[in-house]
Amino acid sequence: MKIVIIGLGIQGHKRLFASSKDTFIKVDPVATACDFKSIYQVPLSEYDAAIVATPDALKFEIIKYLVINKKHVLVEKPLIFTEKSQFIEIQELASKNNCYIYVAYNHRFETHFQNIKSALQNRLVGEIYYCKLFYGNGTARLVRNSQWRDTGFGVVTDLGSHLLDTIDFWFGSDEIYNINSRHYNLENISTDLATALFTMRNINFNLEMSLCSWKNTFMCDIIGSKGSLHINGLRKWGQSIYTHRSRIIPSGTPKEVQIIESQGDPTWKLEYDFFKNKIISGESTDFSKDIWIFENLKSFYENGARLD
Repeated sequence: MKIVIIGLGIQGHKRLFASSKDTFIKVDPVATACDFKSIYQVPLSEYDAAIVATPDALKFEIIKYLVINKKHVLVEKPLIFTEKSQFIEIQELASKNNCYIYVAYNHRFETHFQNIKSALQNRLVGEIYYCKLFYGNGTARLVRNSQWRDTGFGVVTDLGSHLLDTIDFWFGSDEIYNINSRHYNLENISTDLATALFTMRNINFNLEMSLCSWKNTFMCDIIGSKGSLHINGLRKWGQSIYTHRSRIIPSGTPKEVQIIESQGDPTWKLEYDFFKNKIISGESTDFSKDIWIFENLKSFYENGARLD
């Protein structure tokens, strides 16, 4: 499969490394050592699929062009359009032209994310009471210095999309209700700190996302009737620790099993291989999860209280 990569920023370079055996063409309007400045300049006969790692505002027109011309697409998260109808339009075009579009959320391929999914499927901690997720980066100043990044919903779409995808991966997606959200502008024009409390399937969720966490941090706490599951850290930053605690009734120090993985991020390559296998197997494009993420992120932002 011959790949063209569109956009050579931070994420684009990670995607390039993961797909290096297949990537023959690089496209970016300003980066050096690229083959073309625009995807519209690339001969259609030269590639089979594209990796889209561009600013969000450019994605709809680029993906539409690719799908019209029967190219498969891996697009960097989040997929945020203006209207739900745009998702439906692209999905129908992909179905008509036998194209597979995959919205990339690489954290699904973290070993400990897989461990959580397996533990939940096997009901190792019983009935789930609540799930708390924190995702923090220290990138507020980088975002403020970027004209295209310091726009829109800010951290709500940037990191909030990862958190909602994680919830879908572990629990599935369903109607969200009892929403109580807040978003803050501490240093940036766009939101750089946000929280969202809500209920789904009788599970209480507490999400916090921040660009003002000066040490990059991911934490997960899932509490159930028989115990709890925890993640501290992502492998791209260093150690990632998975903990399974078994409850002692009526009380007492729980039994604990812990798995530690050292730094090293295989998720980009695993996700790229997943994308290729989906194409080979003839997978159809399904935006239902991405529409769910889009609509709920929009709800968190538009219905939340803004606090400066």
